[in-house]
This record gives sequence, structure tokens and C-alpha cells, in this order.
Amino acid sequence: QITGSKNLFEAIDLGHQPPCDALLTSKTIHESEVYYPLRLMICPDSGLAQLDYIVEGAIIYPKNYPYRSGISAPLRDYQRAFADDIVKKFNIHPESLCVDIGSNDGTLLTGFRRNNMRTLGVEPTNMAKLARKENRIETIQSFFTEALAKDIVNQYGRAKVITMTNVFAHMATLGEVMRGLVQLLDKDGIFITESQYLLDVLESNQFDGIYHEHVRTYSLKSLVKLFPYYGMEVFDVQRASRYGGNIRAYVARKGVYPISLRVGELLKLEERKGLFEPETWAKFRERVLKNRDRFIELAHKAKNKGQRFVADSCPGRGAVLVNYYGIDKTLMPYIAQLPGSEKVGKYLPGTHIPILSNEIILKEQPDYVVVLAWHYGDYIIKNWRAKGLKSKFVLPLPEFKIIE
Repeated sequence: QITGSKNLFEAIDLGHQPPCDALLTSKTIHESEVYYPLRLMICPDSGLAQLDYIVEGAIIYPKNYPYRSGISAPLRDYQRAFADDIVKKFNIHPESLCVDIGSNDGTLLTGFRRNNMRTLGVEPTNMAKLARKENRIETIQSFFTEALAKDIVNQYGRAKVITMTNVFAHMATLGEVMRGLVQLLDKDGIFITESQYLLDVLESNQFDGIYHEHVRTYSLKSLVKLFPYYGMEVFDVQRASRYGGNIRAYVARKGVYPISLRVGELLKLEERKGLFEPETWAKFRERVLKNRDRFIELAHKAKNKGQRFVADSCPGRGAVLVNYYGIDKTLMPYIAQLPGSEKVGKYLPGTHIPILSNEIILKEQPDYVVVLAWHYGDYIIKNWRAKGLKSKFVLPLPEFKIIE
């Protein structure tokens, strides 16, 4: 998708799956579901990992898209700290325009607003309405295009800061998005993208981060390859813990900012780790299968003993894991989710496991609680223990683990 190369190899095949956020209701649960191939391919020439089958954006991001960023306290705090960091690091002047693309409910932009910036969100789903109503963030409900970028420039001027957090890897129309960025970014403006990082996928066995929304999974090598086609360059990079491991790339027009030594260091690390070699990913697949076997064994053992084996938290990646493992509601009677989430009262696609408000866990005290948002495992377990939950916790990744 970056170079047009046909030299790709398969990293992992997760079979055919429904889109992970295509949640079912009591009305739609008896209707047929559409499953799509879910395979991750890697191009060693560019360093890009990508799906080999792209599902149309309107299917993946329907108007009633259920994910809401502001409902998660750790994510809310992270995003606001992210905004503070950018303003301080680059000395962004008050009243500068900050645009967040794929802005969801506007949580990230509230961080820029409290730093006295002008803010604008671009969000295709109905979360745009929530952003306007609850967070008072001006938001355009639309997919980001080159034409929209021109309209924003005409109405608001060019952006000093453009952010995409867990969005840039989702956009199938990469050329269109890149041309829009070039239009919208001020001459000394900064584009910051945060995406799940391919090296962390490898090292933490994160097959569950591969789903139809994630059209691409970036390495630094792939980002360094991509931006010069559009007169831009990565001038700095950071690794962070969000999503179980992400890459934050700082991008500007060529020559505007000096290139940090961190860029070269991380490029070398990717090569040392064998990130673009088929043999490395063969070992990854072996580890994934080992984790799967141990998880399934425990689920069946619990069922045979009449024990309750349930899950807490329902991120999109949880649907990938449960479907790939072949876990249904006879093994896992429900998945609990934060009260107030759009997902409560619905059913997981494929498996039809009901999603219930998480008060049930404390009331029921099940034998095992699987933390599907394992990347927030410490935070989630600590919270439940403080509330008096006695259950054993199961962390499915990076390595299958039972916590007494």
C-alpha cells in the first residue's frame, strides 16, 4: 500500500471473522452475519504490515459505531496528558488551530482546549454529536478527505497541530488522506500519529490487535518510507504503552525540524529484531497457538467442573481473540463492560456472547474473570480487588497467565 511492491509474506491468518465492532442487538442476533478474511501480510521492502482484504469504511464505521474513548479513565487521562505534552514540547502558541482526525467524543481535544487552543474534530460516526453536546468540541461529522481539508483551511485556516491517535492505520484511502494532510498542515505545523506498533505486536504476541479496522500496522521503517512521497518526513519518534505498545511519530514538512537520533536508533532495532523476516513471524505464530491452547484448556476445564468462566472489558480486540479461540457462550456466559458503555445490552459478533453491565461480576463472584483489555490488566485487577472481588483473573496475553 506504500510502494506497490508485490513482495509480501503472510504473518498470520486469523480465519474469517465478522467486524469486531459489528455488535448485535436482540433484534439482529437471529440475522445472518458477514465474515471477512483476516490475514496480516508483511512487505519487507517498505516494512509495512497490512491486511490483504479491505472491508468498506461505511461497514466498519457505521453511524452508530459503539466505541467511545472518554469512557475509559486511563485512556482519558492519557489523551489529556498527550495534549499537554505536545503544547509544552513544541511551545504551541495560544489560539493555534489543533485538528484531531477520527476525534471520537472529543476527549483528546479537551486537552488542547484547556491549553487555550482552537480545536476542531473530524469524526464520521455519531460520536461527533456526543463531542459537540457533552464536551462542547466543534466537530465535523465526516470522513477526512482532501476536499474536506480544503474546506477547513478556507473556514479556519491551517493547522499548527494535526493528531490521529489509533486512526492513521485505519484509513483505507491512504493517498487521499496524505494529500489532505499536506493541504491542512501549516508550513511549520506538526502532524502526530499514534498507532499500534508492529514490533510490539511481535514481542507481545498481539494477534488480537489485528482486525478489520486496522488496515495497516506500522513499523517505523514504513512511516519513514511513506512520508517523503508527500514532501514530509518523520523527525522524531517515541514508543508508548497504550494499546499494549504503540508508536508515536512526529511528522513535518521536509527540513523544518532536525531529525532526532531516536529515529535512526529505532530503525536499527527493528532490523536487529528480524521484524521483516518470515522466520520471525513463524515463531510468533507458534507462540500464539501455545497461548490459545492453554486458554481453551482452562475454559473447558472450568465448564466441566461447573465453574463460572466470564470476561471483563469488551474492546474490539476482545472479539478477535474470542472468535479466533472459538469461545462461545456455553464456555463464557457473558462479557462485562463499564456501565454507560454503548456496548452494554448487545452481543459479541460471531460468538453471540451477551455484554452485560459489570456490576454483575461483583455480585456473582465468578471463579475466573478473563481480562480481555489485558493491556490495562494491572489497572483493572487493582480496581476489582479494591471493590472486594475474590475471583481468579486470567490474562490471555502477552503470555497466558492466571492471577490468584
